[in-house]
Amino acid sequence: MSALAVLDPGLLTTIQDLGRPGYLRYGVPPSGPADREAFVLANRLVGNPDTAAGLECTLVGPTLEVRTACLIAATGAEMPVTVNGSEVPRWTPVRLKAGDTLRLGTAPRGVRAYLAVFGGIQVPPVLGSRATYLRGQLGGLEGRQLRKGDLLPLGQPARSLDGGERHRVRAECIPSYAGEPQVRVVLGPQADRFTPEGVRAFLDGPYQMLPQSDRMGARLMGPRITHTRGHDIISDGIPLGGIQVVGDGQPIVLLVDRQSTGGYTKIATVCSFDIGRVGQVRPGQRLRFRRISVNEAHAVLRIERARLETAVV
Repeated sequence: MSALAVLDPGLLTTIQDLGRPGYLRYGVPPSGPADREAFVLANRLVGNPDTAAGLECTLVGPTLEVRTACLIAATGAEMPVTVNGSEVPRWTPVRLKAGDTLRLGTAPRGVRAYLAVFGGIQVPPVLGSRATYLRGQLGGLEGRQLRKGDLLPLGQPARSLDGGERHRVRAECIPSYAGEPQVRVVLGPQADRFTPEGVRAFLDGPYQMLPQSDRMGARLMGPRITHTRGHDIISDGIPLGGIQVVGDGQPIVLLVDRQSTGGYTKIATVCSFDIGRVGQVRPGQRLRFRRISVNEAHAVLRIERARLETAVV
């Protein structure tokens, strides 16, 4: 049987694919990777379709025993990757043989690393997806994070492994997770519910990531954002990247495991191409928001999509 055996699950490791769209109306979030671009690049490095299931590893990665020869690639947060104790490169495919021990260590920068395996992880899909939704105990492996002793079945590749390790990600497409990132936002849908001073405070920042953050929402602390008529609204839909500001004047960026509706004012929405960057900001690290127009956001999205298409060579 083609499989990976979990010797140590790491801090928080889950199975993810690109998610289950179409069920938010029923209260089921799409889930999927917090950093979509890093996940997609891992799959492309090993020759998988973008939708293949892999692992999302949080802060401290897992230790896995390889039960059959395979091709893997690790991207995202800067977790050192070792095979039988020797470090191997990230952002490039690595060939493993049966009996090898693969370990993803502690990330000094970034939060979430991604591990793709040629053929993908073949747990049963739920509502059309293998993505894990922890709060709903849905998808992945019994709807939970990995445990010691778990066995991860791998798909049978449709082609040979030969030559697959020649791919790499262009150096200019490998992100840095250090420093204070600027996250681009479009104001709204309830920007009119904030004072001019509140909007300026939001855009001037900076905001610090709090340890209470998770895949549902990134909780931030910084300059107080003042409302005009209170923070409550009639509940409406919550888009990916919607930034709620609750009564204490602090923002929360809603992410891939977000709720479907909410009754708090939303000052802005993070552009889709910067969602992954929010998901890689560590507790205690700071970020800033930068306002752009809808037209500018569309232009940047086209550029980012083109860059992703040429990232793997």
